[in-house]
Amino acid sequence: MKFDRDKVENLVKEWFTETAQGEWQRLQKDPYRKIEFMVTMHFLEKYLPEKGLLLDAGGGPGRYTIELARRGYEVVLLDLVPEMLKLAKRRVKKASVLRNVKNFVQGSIEDLSIFSEIMFDAVLCLGAPLCHLLNIEQREKAVAELLRVAKRGAPLFVSVISRVGLLKSILVEFPQEMEYARHHWEVGDYMPGLHGEGFTAAHWFKPKELQALFETFGAETVELAGLEGLSSHHRKETNRLYKDKQKWTMWTEILLKTCTDPSVVGSSEHFLVVFRKP
Repeated sequence: MKFDRDKVENLVKEWFTETAQGEWQRLQKDPYRKIEFMVTMHFLEKYLPEKGLLLDAGGGPGRYTIELARRGYEVVLLDLVPEMLKLAKRRVKKASVLRNVKNFVQGSIEDLSIFSEIMFDAVLCLGAPLCHLLNIEQREKAVAELLRVAKRGAPLFVSVISRVGLLKSILVEFPQEMEYARHHWEVGDYMPGLHGEGFTAAHWFKPKELQALFETFGAETVELAGLEGLSSHHRKETNRLYKDKQKWTMWTEILLKTCTDPSVVGSSEHFLVVFRKP
């Protein structure tokens, strides 16, 4: 099904304008939500160069921009939603890392023409901005752009919403939307009103689908990880475990050891793929 690009973009802008503050809080909301941030940072630490200029594409309110700026990286933050960038600027100033955040750019990951080729030492596309491009042609254009602006040999970090994870979320949180479950699995596209309510326009990914999308443009797949891992969809249990610090330490070690297992990757709410530009 072909979707109207402008309509989808407006839906996405409206949603994230209204939820900007919630998006800032999301990754620190509770121990369960902190896992996504923790696992993502684990792989950033593993594959980022020691220093350099990074693009945080679709970086929203700047959680990763701020953390990486604190570590000495120079970062450019790009996002579609002006309200997100306003919030990011306030948070960056509050964190006293403005010196390392080189620019705040309003724009889409589909069009990075403001940036020159082979400009960035690493590219981040975290928190599923790629999911909000519903037409395959748009996703292909975005991938081509993300690779174009990366330096040769640079890592790219891409996280998305899992299609299997979405089905589990329906079971746990939105059983009233069960009539659309088959559509979500077979097609993977979601439009408010057409396929239920409760979120903005989105495409859910399978791991092999995301790999193929980047590999078509010459990227090398380096590693995959389920971001909530074995804790995925077990929010109450995870938050309860956090109260016992010794057990929590054990559990986070287990999460990091198992998050790359193929059976874990696709079943998490979100998964990350690390690519490398040849």
